[in-house]
Amino acid sequence: MQKRAVVTVVGKDQIGIIAKVTNVLANNRMNILDISQTILQDFFTMMMLVDMANISDLDHLLQDFKKVEQELGLTINIQREDVFQAMHRV
Repeated sequence: MQKRAVVTVVGKDQIGIIAKVTNVLANNRMNILDISQTILQDFFTMMMLVDMANISDLDHLLQDFKKVEQELGLTINIQREDVFQAMHRV
């Protein structure tokens, strides 16, 4: 069974957001299954569905995301797909 998660990224648009966030995923052996991003005026938003089957250290991933958040002034969240769906079910 595939373990999937939803990653969301929000912040002021600037050079390097996609590169830095996707590098964190690659360094943690996480494959991007689907991705959507948009820029609304000066605000960048991105949502990704990622495969978590190969991740060995979730704490390391969260620390890597925290560094990118602080460096670029972003908010990055990750939730397991089943939790995300349960929270957004009507």
